Amino acid sequence: MKSVTDAADFQPNTQERPPVILTSELRKVYRTGFFLNQKVVSLKSCSLTVYKGETFGLLGPNGAGKTTLLKLLLGIIRSTSGRGLLLGKPLGDRTIKQRIGYLPENPYFYDYLTGWEFLQLAAGLFQIPKRVQRQRIPELLELVGLSQADARKKQMRRYSKGMLQRVGMAQALINDPEVVFLDEPMSGLDPIGRCQMREIILSLKAAGKTIFFNSHILSEVEQICDRVAILAQGELICSGSLNDLLGTSNTYHVQGQGGDCEILKKWLLHLEFQSDGSWQGELQGDAYDFFASLHLMGGKIITMKLFRLSLEEFFMQEIQKQKSSII
Repeated sequence: MKSVTDAADFQPNTQERPPVILTSELRKVYRTGFFLNQKVVSLKSCSLTVYKGETFGLLGPNGAGKTTLLKLLLGIIRSTSGRGLLLGKPLGDRTIKQRIGYLPENPYFYDYLTGWEFLQLAAGLFQIPKRVQRQRIPELLELVGLSQADARKKQMRRYSKGMLQRVGMAQALINDPEVVFLDEPMSGLDPIGRCQMREIILSLKAAGKTIFFNSHILSEVEQICDRVAILAQGELICSGSLNDLLGTSNTYHVQGQGGDCEILKKWLLHLEFQSDGSWQGELQGDAYDFFASLHLMGGKIITMKLFRLSLEEFFMQEIQKQKSSII
């Protein structure tokens, strides 16, 4: 497995940022069949580390084991073997429940309640004082975009999918958690809803929260996450920062205008000229020397960006490798 930051040893390294999530060889096997004599391995020897204050994205196709791992971390189910820590406590330790928040992929709500009443119920479960509730609930409704009077007063059975997802996010934050777990937080949302959810996650990140979430929306993950991991058929096949996984190539994609065609060909691979006189290509060589040469030619840069694989391209590449290795 390609891994840049996974823990070599189960014990935290005190010289690094403190790990919030730490697992070692975590495995989950389900028994099925009439006599429970058939085994289904949902998660295989998963070892990963998530550090305080980072946003960590868990990726994988359907059936990869993402939700299984999330439920193990939350203590909803128990592992077959392996070990794990959450906020320094063994997985399943009840004392950390007050310090985490969770938004499931398909949350169930008492839909005869209003959003305000539901958040009051959630706050009561955490024994949050009424005076604190009166301040926190309006703040959360404002954060998730449900502060309008109709959204606060109407029953949740009349909420749209996006509104339910947002009130679910408010519920996950009602106890001001240190770690927020989100299972497919953008599932079923339209582009506007995904943008709003992304802004909420970024605001949590800015507030120093640790965020662990699953998602199929790779473009969103690429904009939000500090680090990612990919699960396929229960196996953690890679993990690391986007720079670690996608690379920090010195090749730049450049768009410009003007200059000498023959000299540009010496600098740029796959050089293409457009009908408006602009050109684009991949810069090979020192960027500052190219700038100087282009300036002498009387040309100018329109755009210039680092050229590397997108997260989606990398994801498909790794999944194909994993399938090939099995065959």
